[in-house]
Amino acid sequence: MGTIYRPTYTKPLPVGAELFTRKGQRFARWTDGRGRRRTERVTTNDQGEDRLLCESATYVAEYRDGAGRPVRASTGCRDRDAAKAVLLDLETRADKVRSGGWTVAEDSVLDHQATPIGRHIDAYLDRLRSERGKGGKPRTSAAHVNNVKRVLRRIVGDCGFKALRDLNRQAVERWMQQRQSEALQDPAEGKAGMSARTINSHVVALSAFGNWCVSAGRLLANPLARPRLLDEKADRRRTRRALTEAELRRLLIVARLRPLAEHGRESVPLEHAAKGKSRKRTWTYAPLTWDALEAAEQLARERLADRPAMIADLERTGRQRGLIYKTMVTSGLRKAELSSLTVGQTTLDGPVPCLQLRAADDKAGRGAEIPLRPDLTADLRAWVGERLRLAQDEARRQGKPIPMQLPAGAPLFDVPAGLIRILDRDLQTAGIPKVDDRGRTVDVHALRHTFASHLAKAGVAPRVAQEALRHSDIELTMGIYTDPRLLDVAGALDTLPDLPLDGRPGGEKHRATGTAGKSACGPL
Repeated sequence: MGTIYRPTYTKPLPVGAELFTRKGQRFARWTDGRGRRRTERVTTNDQGEDRLLCESATYVAEYRDGAGRPVRASTGCRDRDAAKAVLLDLETRADKVRSGGWTVAEDSVLDHQATPIGRHIDAYLDRLRSERGKGGKPRTSAAHVNNVKRVLRRIVGDCGFKALRDLNRQAVERWMQQRQSEALQDPAEGKAGMSARTINSHVVALSAFGNWCVSAGRLLANPLARPRLLDEKADRRRTRRALTEAELRRLLIVARLRPLAEHGRESVPLEHAAKGKSRKRTWTYAPLTWDALEAAEQLARERLADRPAMIADLERTGRQRGLIYKTMVTSGLRKAELSSLTVGQTTLDGPVPCLQLRAADDKAGRGAEIPLRPDLTADLRAWVGERLRLAQDEARRQGKPIPMQLPAGAPLFDVPAGLIRILDRDLQTAGIPKVDDRGRTVDVHALRHTFASHLAKAGVAPRVAQEALRHSDIELTMGIYTDPRLLDVAGALDTLPDLPLDGRPGGEKHRATGTAGKSACGPL
């Protein structure tokens, strides 16, 4: 037979507490922060220190579970009769396990059903953070864990799941249909609802969470196992385009010059000022354009002539931005992957210059060696050397030991969090349309598409391009990441054999015997 009681605990005596004895027991009396008079019993611990002996506000139940083990569980009840009812329910469950009506697993799962689902998600995320691979390195990157957290909280909130017992496939499928049927929010800006790929990522994350709950003994079965996903190919909200060689050259020039040229923009009157309306500010800076870029850079140098350190810093920002774009276009690295690279992951002086991408930072989770072109290798070597000289100059100014090399853990690039907005402004200055006549857009990830498309344009074998892009499916490489506009289809047709319609039987006979002129492509 189980029992219920209010456990006791001790805490220090309040300042100014008055000690007294009543019926052989010691008490303390004091006034709390709200001005109320309080009285509690007093006990002495093993160190001879007087402490308050307080009683918990809620009852605790002690009983034996279905396996005969003693269990101490909080009832969460302040009322004694309510606590007794909770104890009765716990003992009834234990009796069902002992009688064979329930299994131990079924009984343990009940303890998790009413717990807020947010606590289960937090435990799942802690599990992802604690998983270690070879060498004790985290198997899951912090960025991925944060993304899983965001995705799970979004779908759980939208579906109204408050506890594990609320999880059900029908609610998730209704959520998928609602997200899929959402109309364009702002057609003028090209903003749309969730794409099929984004919807699927939410559902897959929730299914993985359900699988973990089963393995952790929190669910008997995953109601979201093997979910039915949407067809991503039939619903691609954003089709990216590749930049041409000419556009790439313009973009790199703008990236290098714009940080400084921004300080050389001309001022122009605002429209309301021209109409004579009274406002505090009557002017603004003219936007940078490709034609005005060089003049703005020269004007900025004149304006900042007395601040050479600022000019050098802006020039360095431009060089880094241009190098970021070039690295992404010539290596196929994603933005997050590029941000994860450190100086210690660069091999610039070996026989095969490359970047070492860690498995935790690789989207596929495999890790990779990214080969570098000779010109990019030289650019990176100059960039690292420039940063080392700056670090050495700073050490000299502070009187510290002069470093001979940069720390291995130093980031290779300081990739801005708002790189997409920076790229948009660079594109505008370079006169490169954000969206072309086919509705295809240019964003940061489009630089990876540019890498793939230029490989295809150069005649690189599809299997080699697939390996360069680190794709598991060659259809993804050729179908999605290759922009057909960059492919020289007309030139490819020129390689086909001549098929004249006015040929004569004699000509075919001569060809068969080898006496007529031979086709460059050989016999058909």
